[in-house]
Amino acid sequence: MRALRVLGLGSFLAALTLVSGCTSPGSTSATWADTSPKVVAAFYPLQYAAQQVGGTNVSVTNLTQPGVEPHDLELSAAQVAEISQADLVLYIKGFQPAVDDAVAQQAPDRSIDVTSALTLLTGPDGADPHVWLNPANMSKIGSTIADRLAVIEPDKAAAFAKNSDTLTTSMNALSKKYSAGLATCKTKSLVVSHDAFGYLAKAFGFTQVGISGLNPEAEPSPARMRAVAEVIKASNVSTIYYETLVDPKVAQTIADETGATAVMLDPLEGLAPNSTGDYVSVMKANLAALKKGQECS
Repeated sequence: MRALRVLGLGSFLAALTLVSGCTSPGSTSATWADTSPKVVAAFYPLQYAAQQVGGTNVSVTNLTQPGVEPHDLELSAAQVAEISQADLVLYIKGFQPAVDDAVAQQAPDRSIDVTSALTLLTGPDGADPHVWLNPANMSKIGSTIADRLAVIEPDKAAAFAKNSDTLTTSMNALSKKYSAGLATCKTKSLVVSHDAFGYLAKAFGFTQVGISGLNPEAEPSPARMRAVAEVIKASNVSTIYYETLVDPKVAQTIADETGATAVMLDPLEGLAPNSTGDYVSVMKANLAALKKGQECS
């Protein structure tokens, strides 16, 4: 059961006391005692974008601790109170139900669904929320954050705009690396453990073949596993990609049955505990894995 989908008044008041002058576990922000705008990010890519755009002018906290699968996030009373106190909450509607509920209750007018300005991919399971795996979308998300922060803190608007431009430059450079590195790949079928890489696939010329759908915890049917195995054989796929925060057993089973190799590809939904990397470094590691796995010259 997801915690605190409905928060009682007594629990909420207690939570306010708990978070006075502190941030949530796993956050990288300054304390709530800081007078700068308080930004709450639902999970890592949104934290990264907020930190890049806000710089030292904002305090950013991340609701999803390193190592936690964000789809499964449950909120504590303290985290719901952080949302209620935030100047801005960044989330993707439909991706984390507990966050959706807390935002609707505590911050409906102080939140941004960062996909609202993006064109979403849709499939049998609905709209694909994994927009951040296309660097061009991260650039647009940064611009959206800069515009809202400029309203919250008008005196810092120029700094936010400059930082957003810097993020765009970084994302453009990353996109160019991907385009160049993946321009001549032997294999165009991208076989992944679940449908998290649709935006990356579309941006760089692949066809995503997901063993599971948008929900990484969903068990694929035997028919689906047979269909994926047929694609692997027909397209001479040599690599199946599993994810950092999801059990790789299904991907490994199909790899064993087809003679393919199972390799980790990070969906960047969160960083591993004690990781020293960031969005750009993880995306570069993903590029290296794809160049090898898709047999790119």
